[in-house]
Amino acid sequence: MLFMTVTMIFTALSVSHALGASTKGELLLKFKPGVSQLCKERILSSSSLEVLDEIPQIETLVVSVPQDALLHVESALSHNPMIDFVEENRQIPPSAIPNDPYLGSEWHLTQISAPQAWDVSTGNANVIVAVLDSGVDPSHPDLAGKLLSGYNFYDNNDNTSDVYGHGTKVAGVAAAVTNNSRGVAAIAWQSSILPIRVTDTGGYTTYSLLAKGLTYAAERGAKTATMSFLIYGGSTLSSAAKYFMDKGGLAVAAGGNTGAYQSDSDNPYILSVSATTSTDSLATFSTYGPYIDLSAPGVSIMTTVRGGGYGSVSGTSFSAPLTAGLASLIFSANPTLTPYQVEQVLESTAVDLGVPGYDTYYGWGRINASSALRAATGVTPPKDNTLPIVTITSPSNGSIVSGGITVSVTASDNVAVSKVELYKDGNLFATDATSPWEFYWNTASDTNDLHTLVAKAYDTSSNVGQSNTVTVNVFNTHEPTSPDFALSASPSSLNIKKGSSKTSTMTVTWLNGFSSAVNLTASCPSAGVTYTLSPSSVTSTSGSATSKLTLTVSSSTPAATYTITITGTSGSLKHTIAITVKVPGSPK
Repeated sequence: MLFMTVTMIFTALSVSHALGASTKGELLLKFKPGVSQLCKERILSSSSLEVLDEIPQIETLVVSVPQDALLHVESALSHNPMIDFVEENRQIPPSAIPNDPYLGSEWHLTQISAPQAWDVSTGNANVIVAVLDSGVDPSHPDLAGKLLSGYNFYDNNDNTSDVYGHGTKVAGVAAAVTNNSRGVAAIAWQSSILPIRVTDTGGYTTYSLLAKGLTYAAERGAKTATMSFLIYGGSTLSSAAKYFMDKGGLAVAAGGNTGAYQSDSDNPYILSVSATTSTDSLATFSTYGPYIDLSAPGVSIMTTVRGGGYGSVSGTSFSAPLTAGLASLIFSANPTLTPYQVEQVLESTAVDLGVPGYDTYYGWGRINASSALRAATGVTPPKDNTLPIVTITSPSNGSIVSGGITVSVTASDNVAVSKVELYKDGNLFATDATSPWEFYWNTASDTNDLHTLVAKAYDTSSNVGQSNTVTVNVFNTHEPTSPDFALSASPSSLNIKKGSSKTSTMTVTWLNGFSSAVNLTASCPSAGVTYTLSPSSVTSTSGSATSKLTLTVSSSTPAATYTITITGTSGSLKHTIAITVKVPGSPK
């Protein structure tokens, strides 16, 4: 048995209380990369938040708050610049439609051309399907030989027996023992099943339990994970699904059984599946919307039931494991494929239903196992050598910053960005694993001086893209404890046409009784940009003094953005600031 080792920064308590009646509500909270541990503790304390649990792989806390204060606290935290995201740890019902057990035909396997697909692959025991549900019946004759040792996140133990009956049905659709002259057949004959219990005895789960289950499945090496619950997204669950995808797995979720439109946008890390009938029409109960990626049979599906028997069930709860099982076959047939490529195979080979192309009812269409397997075996993934594109969008180069600021980064890739690192003064400052790529920097912890920022973006093939260097001038107004001076510029950014000049005012402020003269110099990186400082040495009269910096751009200066460094010195004291000069392409 493989055990998952995690490091907790807070004491974790049992989360089994989360689904019971309580005067306490729960929030899921993630701080932005760069926030110090001391600041985290102060925020938690000031909001009277009690840490119940942690999901360390995605740096997310489960915290309790009085139920009547939950919305107020959530709103306040959402406006705190140190918070990456905060959301309620909602209860989520299973997406099953009850149906009396009876022995019927497995029309769904024929509908998706599974028999033809099995000529290509019946799966591989090393390709694991994680079932995040109410547990799985360990004694069922069509499942017992397929089950790995899993984990029960509801009770925090290794007992993954089915407490509600839903998980056994889901597991049977995905990967029941097949070709054994007993019971039912499943799409993924050979795939192993990793049971992960995430529900109470009534079949309800939460975002935090699903996120813990997904990160655990990733650590166990699962290639697919099926979540048969009414979920559309959520920052915590999206972070966990991205973590699972970065580890090589594809998360599949039920589309929901409300029968109504749901406006949530597509989640790039979760494959959401609607339900179809034997006539390839949308099931009347199936939820639809722009988050739907694919559709799969979900009405009168024959499967295993708790207690050793078999029965017919309906719901998107069973469209999801059918799709996850097919994804497992694709991983088995071509182990070189990435999760993104497996999703592309599923979508490109689906049977187009509804209006031509993508639609909100069927997504890219109803899954087709035979076409998917034959396409997958003919794919030789090209080596990905494309570097991610990354840019620091805020703060801007040459800007003056103070206090706590958010460093914002945009990053894109031809496949996917797996993480972004921020370097400050050449040293790794913080890492962000999910978009939006944002970092919190308390500039008061740094010296009043020039500091450089560089972002690096990594993709799933370990290609690394690097941003241009952004130089900022940290200037916090808190006074030092010893005599000193401060240096600033206004404006700190100039647009200068070729053959012309512009000025900026340098201001020197004397602090704590300091009164010595300050000498000013400038450094221009191009011979085509010249300067004069008048005066070049300033003395204290009323606590501050100014000098006029005149920058001249020659008519032959290349069009570019230049950084001019201004240095003030007085004895052993030295401060620098930066001014950016943008030279357009032609003189006017």
